[in-house]
Amino acid sequence: MGCDNNCSSCSENCASRTAPQDMREKLHQFSSVKKVIGVISGKGGVGKSLVTSALAVTMNRRGKKTAILDADITGPSIPKAFNIHTRAKGNDDGIFPETSKTGIDIMSINLLLENETDPVIWRGALISGTVKQFWTDVIWANEDYMFVDMPPGTGDVALTVFQSIPVDAIIIVTSPQELVSMIVSKAVKMAQMMNIPILGIVENMSYFMCPDCKTKHYIYGESNIDEIARQYGTKVLARLPIDSKLAKAVDNGTVEDFEGGYMEQAADEIEKL
Repeated sequence: MGCDNNCSSCSENCASRTAPQDMREKLHQFSSVKKVIGVISGKGGVGKSLVTSALAVTMNRRGKKTAILDADITGPSIPKAFNIHTRAKGNDDGIFPETSKTGIDIMSINLLLENETDPVIWRGALISGTVKQFWTDVIWANEDYMFVDMPPGTGDVALTVFQSIPVDAIIIVTSPQELVSMIVSKAVKMAQMMNIPILGIVENMSYFMCPDCKTKHYIYGESNIDEIARQYGTKVLARLPIDSKLAKAVDNGTVEDFEGGYMEQAADEIEKL
């Protein structure tokens, strides 16, 4: 009796208060997205955006309608990898993502800025709100798979994505350094706390293949990624080498032209969802 429906200032443990609440945002009325895969990393500089781009390209080549939601608001790099430098357009119904030359739909903050080199100096609440709007206000037309490129770490944006968007699974990107095992553990534990399935781990910069002797050289030391995967009951989906051609393709905006089949196993697991 006398309830004002303001649970934040109430100490009663009534049924309404304790019932689980669905915090997910509603997808745009003209949108359709079948599966959402988050791509995360515990730290920056491990190639998360590269992996996101390669996954989208691989699924697109398999005939799937594919999209990328660039949730890295302060460090967007997806448009550059696909050589997209125009501004997104919209109408009274919503915002339209830009489409790459092979048909991948992309939305990023860089597509809304007056100048793509302008810094985004925003506080966490505004950043999180923008990520939500990329889900609610953008018209994603008949997407089979959407990849969400998240900023590094386990902060506001990762929490916003997990709570606001119906993520079907995540892929964790890492590198071979020993320190990274601890960082991966943090990302895994966050996903477990949020009840998000972990599809597997992709290790970037895993080794260097000598073009002359065809020998693998482990520049950053022997990897322990298999041990980490076993520890958390997940899989190693890919081991990407240090490949100057792939790095150049991303830098030049020609990632869709790269022919390396590094993501085929990961794509197999994604199709099983």
